[in-house]
Order: sequence, then structure tokens, then C-alpha cells
Amino acid sequence: MKYVAIADELRGRITRGELPPGARVPSTRRLAADHGVAMATAAKALAQLSQEGLVRAEPRSGTVVAEPERRGGQRGLTRERLVRTAIAIADAEGLAALSMRGVAARLGVAAMAPYRYVRGKDELVLLMADAAFGERGYPAKPSGDWRERLTLGARTLWSLFRRHPWLAQLGPITRPLPLRNLGLHGEWALTALSELGVDAATLCDLHVLFFSYVQGIAIHLEREQHALAASGLSEDEWMDRQLPSMGPMTTGRPVFAKMLRELEETGYDLVLDDLFESGLRALLDGVALRFGHRDVVSGKAG
Repeated sequence: MKYVAIADELRGRITRGELPPGARVPSTRRLAADHGVAMATAAKALAQLSQEGLVRAEPRSGTVVAEPERRGGQRGLTRERLVRTAIAIADAEGLAALSMRGVAARLGVAAMAPYRYVRGKDELVLLMADAAFGERGYPAKPSGDWRERLTLGARTLWSLFRRHPWLAQLGPITRPLPLRNLGLHGEWALTALSELGVDAATLCDLHVLFFSYVQGIAIHLEREQHALAASGLSEDEWMDRQLPSMGPMTTGRPVFAKMLRELEETGYDLVLDDLFESGLRALLDGVALRFGHRDVVSGKAG
């Protein structure tokens, strides 16, 4: 996003002292001209810095760099503020864009100040993930059968991955993260699955399968975010450009070719939310059939 790049550049100049407290920041018009963007984009970059307390509007002077004490400073820095700022960066730009120096710059504090609260980026990411997983919980008194409760668990996790796409990128399912709030989601799912009456190993396998399904679909949320930022094309625009090159892929593949022809006629949108829901139903149908709960297969549940 262009406004983010402009804000990052100005933030860096402020942090390095190139723009000291009280110095006038380039105007919206100047930023738009220098970066080849619309006035609204430049204004959004300045608004972002204003929200962070790095700059302020000064009568008859335009926008100027705020005094350190007016930015909150290191004295106003807390672990919670550090974590929430890092989450905001990862939400907007992806986990790869996150750095300790970048978080410090966004907070308007010295580059080493965050290290008073965390040992480094790895610890910060764990704190971010724990905070993110803790944003949604479950009813104190569960209701419904195992399938209804597992559906609620899946949709709750999906909503968190939707809100924080980077969450799905953190690690393989074979190396679960030691996060207290992730454990709350695990307990909810395990309690529902335990009603199937399976042994501990099967219960663990089913939970891994369940979580892997939700995470596996969610992985594409951030990938699409990156693809959009890199190409500037929406999913539909990108697909329209690819259609002419699909011909060689269908040669000798009649079912593939027939499917594409029908989709061109009827129209088709690959919507991850819809795919998540249909896949979840299929997964739970399979579990119900495998473990003898045919009464709760979708379409048969009472």
C-alpha cells in the first residue's frame, strides 16, 4: 500500500533525526508530487503518523514533528502497547514486514526500547499470537451436540484468522505453539470431539485434522493479501488475464476443459468463506460417518 510506504519513509526520517521535533513535515501536495500518488493517499500517510503521535497540525505552519514527550515516549511504553502496535503492523503489511526497529519507529521510541519488554522478534510474535487468539472465546455453558460445538469452534478460529491473516503462517501443525489462549480453543474442540468416545491417540489425531483444516484454508488469506499488493490486481482481474493461457493446460484433459467451459458460461467466484463452510460440512460429515454418528450428518441432524 503506497500510503504505508510514505508513512514508513517519514517515520524513518523522524526516528533518525533528519526531521527533528518542531520541523515542518512535507505538505500533502509535496508528498503527492514526490511519490506520484493522489493527494488522498498522501493525506492518509500523514493521518497515520498523526494517529501514532509522531506529527501534529500546527496553525499557520502546517504539519510538524511532535515533541518526544507528546508522542508518549518510552515512559508511556508498555508490553501491551508494544504487542498491539506489532499486531497492527502485521495485520496491515504481513508478518514478514514486522521488525523490532519498525515497531519502535511506529511507537516513536528509541530502537532499543522494545527490548526492555521482549528479548526479540520471536518472543514478540508469540505474544502477538497469544493476544490475537485471546480476542474470541466461548460460552461458559456449552450447548448443542459435538458437531454444533465443533462448528462454533471452527468458525471462531476462522474469524480470528480472517482478522489476523498472519496467524495461519506461524508454524507447522507438528510443532504446536505453547500459547495459553490457543489452548482455550484446543480445549473447546477436544471437549466436543471427546463425545465420540474415541481413545486418546484418535482424539489427538481428530483435533490435529480439525485445526489443520481451518489453518490450511486460512493460509491463503495472507497469500492473497501479498498477491494483491504485489500485482495490484484483484483475484478476478488476475484470473481474467490468465484465461487465454489456460488452453495448453486443457489439452488432452477433457474433464478439465469441460469444467472451464461450464464455469465460463455460469460464472464462478472462489470465495474462501464459502469454501471454508462447505469443506467444514464435508469434514464433519466424514467424522460422523466414521465414528457411527450418522444421525448428525449434515441434512440429517435433528
